[in-house]
Amino acid sequence: MKILITGGTGFVGSALTRRLLEQGHEITVIGSSSRCRLAAHSQLAYISADTTRPGAWQQRVAEQDALVNLAGRSVFNLWTETYKQSIYNSRILTTRNLVAALPANTGAVLLSTSAAGYYGDGGEDEKTETSAGGADFLAQVCREWEAEADKAGEKGARVVLMRFGVVLGKGGGALATMKTPFQLGLGGPIGSGKQWFPWIHLDDLVGAILFLLTAEECRGPFNFAAPEPVRQKDFARQLGAVLHRPALLPTPAFVMKLILGEFGRSLLQGQKVRPQALTDSGYLFTYPDLQSALREILGD
Repeated sequence: MKILITGGTGFVGSALTRRLLEQGHEITVIGSSSRCRLAAHSQLAYISADTTRPGAWQQRVAEQDALVNLAGRSVFNLWTETYKQSIYNSRILTTRNLVAALPANTGAVLLSTSAAGYYGDGGEDEKTETSAGGADFLAQVCREWEAEADKAGEKGARVVLMRFGVVLGKGGGALATMKTPFQLGLGGPIGSGKQWFPWIHLDDLVGAILFLLTAEECRGPFNFAAPEPVRQKDFARQLGAVLHRPALLPTPAFVMKLILGEFGRSLLQGQKVRPQALTDSGYLFTYPDLQSALREILGD
């Protein structure tokens, strides 16, 4: 297959690109860096572009059998109004430009990222793909993000919406930031720790993308989260145990709000997400439980 990946040099994109190249696919990666950070490969082409703007990069879209849309600025930052606009633009405008470049009556598949944040603060309610969305900033971004991707269906594309939980894997992602305070003996839950923590191992995330690329009957939203969700305090406890460090020092809620503002408040929320659509479609998770995932990533 010919596959184009936006945001293809990031943590998820790099892992996905490697797997697709191993399978013999022809990959075009679009990234914001002037130089490609991926290892050279005869089946890999790189385009440096700002995908929030129309440009020559769109000419490659019509040639593809599949599009994987991973572009988006990290939410792990202080949410100034300027940065919130960057979060929004990097997702909505990129997706809008990608869909605009699709030809009419296309036979391509579009796998477009969204997030578990679609559900807002879920409390104790279990969230499957049919659950209603939330109303906070991230939920609103996800809703508009998905709406832009869905427009590809009007051109004949099969559209899959991937609602990512927190991605755990080697060499980057959330754990690269989280593990340092734990290694120093300063780790612990955030706030009360009772909030649900949707997570997925990088290998399962990539595996699910590969599964959905060729599962022609699959379309619409899919929760990319492990089938065994945990509370944030249990995540902290298990992370500490794998690192052989205590996880006793909570970060008080008022500190999160004071230092990180709106982003800090979002970290105090959670979603009890279930991957109903993935499991019903036949995808089998390699790492369904947190302990096996953490041991594979961080264990000796």
